[in-house]
Amino acid sequence: MLRVLMVSKACYVAEYRKKLRALVETGDVELGLVVPPFWRFGRDVAPFEPGDDEGYRVFILPPRFNGHVHLHYYPGLSRVLAEFKPDLVHLDEEPYDLVTFHGLRLARRAGAVCLFFTWQNMLNPIPPPFSWFQRAVFAGVAGAIAGNLEAEQVLRRRGFTGPVAVIPQFGVDPELFRPEPRPRSGPFRVGFVGRLVPEKGADWLLDAMAGLEGDWELLIVGGFGSDPAVRRRIEGRLRELGNRWRLLGPFASAEMPEFYRSVDVLVVPSRTGRRWKEQFGRVIVEAQACGVPVIGSDSGEVPRTIGDGGIVVPEGDILGLRGAIRRLMLDPTLRQILGQLGQKQAVARFSHRTVAEQTRRFYHRLILARG
Repeated sequence: MLRVLMVSKACYVAEYRKKLRALVETGDVELGLVVPPFWRFGRDVAPFEPGDDEGYRVFILPPRFNGHVHLHYYPGLSRVLAEFKPDLVHLDEEPYDLVTFHGLRLARRAGAVCLFFTWQNMLNPIPPPFSWFQRAVFAGVAGAIAGNLEAEQVLRRRGFTGPVAVIPQFGVDPELFRPEPRPRSGPFRVGFVGRLVPEKGADWLLDAMAGLEGDWELLIVGGFGSDPAVRRRIEGRLRELGNRWRLLGPFASAEMPEFYRSVDVLVVPSRTGRRWKEQFGRVIVEAQACGVPVIGSDSGEVPRTIGDGGIVVPEGDILGLRGAIRRLMLDPTLRQILGQLGQKQAVARFSHRTVAEQTRRFYHRLILARG
């Protein structure tokens, strides 16, 4: 039995912890999880969500510098390591974060093999002390998990020479996110999930919708960003659409399947910025698992995540995006075909069970390499 301790702030979300259940259900992994009691997002607080955590131990530890992604760490981690005695510590954070550097030092002192996770798919400069943390982590870990192919390439260009597995951080639950075909009348519904900010392509989408003929409605799950100038621009574009849109606000993860099933297409018009481009597109997989076709830009990982279950258009191409939406609006058969292809792909490639099995195999590869 392999004893694994995962350290993950993201796992305050109950839906994400379903991957952990899938890991222990493989039968040869004994698992512990270190997770904060809540995570700060500016003035907002996201509490640890209750869920079905049977089969593994949960250690709720308050981090120091809660809300600071790159500077937080867990003062109580050494006590958990001494109690749980893991063979492997999975630090579910970037290699340049303090929590990863701190966790690696404690894990090696406890005699455990260590790995980290990365989404970073752009070769952005890393200033000290974070570059120092990364150098020490690269030298001390047994391997890494990259959430996308470009993230692996960035690791190699930064000088990491250890084993790397390309596996998404979390999968999707096909029992929760599933198609439920039902007769529906009314306008063609276009869905958008995310913050109404330029990097998520909100302005591009609104410009495309403004020139779209026919009977349609835009449903938005999310909110505005923190920049007041951007908010004013987005609000102005929304007013130009008249009464053909609804801003629904944020939903809990368990409420998202109902939203996806209420739309005819999901649009993910992400735009590459100076320091960020789309790293995966979880909403793509969730929508596809519900049988909903997706239209996305060619930013970052979006095309590879969409696969055969949708249409990819060049980012920023207003006419191309409008044409793709019109094409699906006028062709229900194509919507059905793309929805079915996406649903099969989501289950085969991105279910919690698939992600957990790939992760389990990588754990054992690192343990065997240690000898």
